[in-house]
Amino acid sequence: MKYSTARPGRVFVLRLEHGEILHETVERFARAKKIRAGTVIALGGADQGSRLVVGPERARGRPVKPMELVLSGVHELAGVGTIFPNARGEPLLHLHAACGRKGLTRTGCVRRGVRTWHVLEVVISELTGSPARRMPDPDTGFELLEPRRSIDEVAHAEARRTRRSIDEVAHAEPWRSRRG
Repeated sequence: MKYSTARPGRVFVLRLEHGEILHETVERFARAKKIRAGTVIALGGADQGSRLVVGPERARGRPVKPMELVLSGVHELAGVGTIFPNARGEPLLHLHAACGRKGLTRTGCVRRGVRTWHVLEVVISELTGSPARRMPDPDTGFELLEPRRSIDEVAHAEARRTRRSIDEVAHAEPWRSRRG
């Protein structure tokens, strides 16, 4: 497990309009509002023809070949995800949604294009102070979340470990060369 910490920032409430693509609209909004990281919840309608990634063709096969499901008919949608910057610093939404119709539910990642049916309500809770980013993983081809502890977190951990004050650690700076 890898981790970093973050602090709560701004909260945005969005209403996506009919025909808007969920991930494209949220990423465009994040760029415009300079949201580097956040959590996202989405609730509303997914139009017919929306596309979900529903798993790899083979569980352990390489390269990973994603399977795609095209929604037949309008579906109710409930999803949760995160925004973190990719290696180029662009906000990237990773959101999985459950889409239901007539008692059947399909679940998957919205990256292939979920189109809003009439309305999608989205709440973005910004996370500040996190060094986390999505970095390319050559083994899977995914852009995986790398939490990367911040320099402050590493310095505080070093101070606790050595029982020195944070000021002593910051001035000595031995932790700068260590992997956080």
